[in-house]
Amino acid sequence: MPTGSWKFYQEWNKAIFLHYQVDLIELKKFVPDELEIDLFEGKPWISVVAFTMERIRPKNLPSFSPISDFDEINIRTYVRSNNKTGVYFLSIEGGKKLACKVAKGISELPYRFSEIKRTHKKYQSKNFKFNDSLDIEFTIGSKLKEKTELDKWLTERYALFQDTNDSINEFEIHHLEWSIDEIDVQKLELNYPRFKKLINKKPTIIHYSKGVKVLAWGKIKNKKAGYNN
Repeated sequence: MPTGSWKFYQEWNKAIFLHYQVDLIELKKFVPDELEIDLFEGKPWISVVAFTMERIRPKNLPSFSPISDFDEINIRTYVRSNNKTGVYFLSIEGGKKLACKVAKGISELPYRFSEIKRTHKKYQSKNFKFNDSLDIEFTIGSKLKEKTELDKWLTERYALFQDTNDSINEFEIHHLEWSIDEIDVQKLELNYPRFKKLINKKPTIIHYSKGVKVLAWGKIKNKKAGYNN
């Protein structure tokens, strides 16, 4: 558990993970120099995570579903900073305009609105500004009998790093270990033009999880070199 008092509660539910082993030189184009890209057996990874955010709220306040409940897609990679491992978002989308505005204002994370629809067997999104789209049809299988070290490396991350003009922001989180299920994907159409050199093949690994309950701590701003204010 991180030290100090947590600030936010949230749930990350019905999560689909599409994991890709990628080219390090290409990935470096999207990650700030202040962060070290984390590697598993010498290889970098990114993950497309499509899930439903629910019940997000500040400590001691109730959730408000028009803001607190929305579908989200993020594309993340794995990084290190000051000997701490975490994730860094290359892209982050929400399915409600108001929720994106509030989340971006509070966290400085680069939330943007996309039209997202999901059912128990489909997850679809479209962003007309960036021409990004995702279309998945799937069937959830049984619980994964045994996790590999790579499964854990890709899912068990307890910090988030995000860059702004003057700082690298750090957010610590805590949750129980992800429960992972098998998933059979019958259809996968993923188009993110900015990342076409990274995401240009079938996922290396696919996971599904019913979700986790998350505590999040406050933002820590680590000033970049040259910014003293």
